[in-house]
Amino acid sequence: HADFSLIFADLPPENETNGYIFIHAEGGLNQQRIAICNAVAVAKIMNATLILPVLKQDQIWKDQTKFEDIFDVDHFIDYLKYDVRIVRDIPEWFTDKSELFTSIRRTVKNIPKYAPAQFYIDNVLPRIKEKKIMALKPFVDRLGYDNVPPEINRLRCRVNYHALKFLPEIEEMSDLLVSRMRNRTGVSNPYMALHLRFEKGMVGLSFCDFVGTRDEKARMGEYRKKEWPRRYKNGSHLWQLALQKRKEGRCPLEPGEVAVILRAMGYPKETQIYVASGQVYGGQNRMAPLKNMFPSLVTKEELATKEELDGFRKHVTSLAALDFLVCLKSDVFVMTHGGNFAKLIIGARRYMGHLHKSIKPDKGLMSKSFGDPYMGWATFVEDVVVTHQTRTGLPEETFPNYDLWENPLTPCMCRA
Repeated sequence: HADFSLIFADLPPENETNGYIFIHAEGGLNQQRIAICNAVAVAKIMNATLILPVLKQDQIWKDQTKFEDIFDVDHFIDYLKYDVRIVRDIPEWFTDKSELFTSIRRTVKNIPKYAPAQFYIDNVLPRIKEKKIMALKPFVDRLGYDNVPPEINRLRCRVNYHALKFLPEIEEMSDLLVSRMRNRTGVSNPYMALHLRFEKGMVGLSFCDFVGTRDEKARMGEYRKKEWPRRYKNGSHLWQLALQKRKEGRCPLEPGEVAVILRAMGYPKETQIYVASGQVYGGQNRMAPLKNMFPSLVTKEELATKEELDGFRKHVTSLAALDFLVCLKSDVFVMTHGGNFAKLIIGARRYMGHLHKSIKPDKGLMSKSFGDPYMGWATFVEDVVVTHQTRTGLPEETFPNYDLWENPLTPCMCRA
C-alpha cells in the first residue's frame, strides 16, 4: 500500500528538502560501513538531506576517527549526487549543534531493527518535516532488506561498492602489502588471506569451551562472570550450553583447528598466508599449531616496516581498512567466524564476479569430526573436501531476510 513514487522522483531543489538527518555510525569499520549505506538509503526513502555521518567509536574501538580520515568525501558526495543530497556539516542556520548529540527532542529513538521503508515514511518523516533536523539513534541494522523497494537495495549496493572509497594513501599501502604477499617466494605466488576471529572478547562472549589449562579456564570463567553476569549466573549451566553450541557449529574455530581444515583441503605447507586478526587469545602458544603447519604466515606488521605503518596507527580503523583490502584482493579468502568483516569481503568478491574463492568452513561438521575418536585422516579429508565443494562463496539466490552485504546477487547484480 506504500506510495514509493517519491523514491523515484528527481532530486528536489535544496529549499524543497523534507529536512536533514544525522546519524552516528557506531562500532568498528565494517559496522560503520553498513550504517553509512543504510543512512543514504533512509535519506532517499524520506527525500531528506543527509549530513555526513559521524563515526562514533564504541568501548572496544577507542578511536576518534572522522569520516574523512578513512573515506574519500568528495567522491562519496559526488558519486551519489543524483540519488541523495549529502552535506559535509550541520547547516549554519542550526545554531545549537550540540543538541543533535544530546537532546532527546532532536532524536528519533524508536526505530525497530530491520524496519521497513514504510516505517520511516509513517513515523520518522513527519518528525523530520516538523523539526527540520533530527538525529536517528541508535542506527545499527535499522533498515530491513526484503521490506524495502528493490531500488533502495540497489542504492545500498552502489554506496557500498562504488561510493565508499578508502583514501588514496590507504589504497596505495594495501597495494604495496598485496604486492609483497605475491612476491614472497622470489617468483610470483598466489596468497591466502585468513580472517582469524579469536580475540579474548570474542572467545568470552561465545561462551564456548576451548582447549586450555585449568588455570586458563578459571581465568576465562572470572572474565565472563565480570563482563556478562546475567548470562553467567553461577556458571553451572555453561558446560552443557558450550557442548550444544559446538555441536551446532556456533563456536569460533581455534587456530589449530583452522590449520587442520586447511591441510585437509589440500593446502601445502608452503602456502603464503596473510593473517588479519586482533590480539589472539592465548598468544603464541595458541598460534603455534597453525604456524607449525603453515610457517609462511604473516601479518601486516611483519610485511611492512614500523615507519610505513606509523601513519596509519593514529586510527584503528585505518589499520582495519588495510586488512580489509589485502583480504579483498587475495586469491583465497578464509573466514573462521561470522561478523561484518567476513560478510562484507565475501559479498564484495561475489559482486566483483566471483573471480576468487571465499571459504566459509562448516563448523558444525568440523566439531563432529574433531570429536570422533574413530575417524581416520583419509575419512576426515573426504568429509572436508565434499562438504566445502559448495562453500566457496559462489553467488546464491537470496532467500527472504538474507542480508545483502554477504550475498548481493538478487538485490544488486544484473542477470547475464
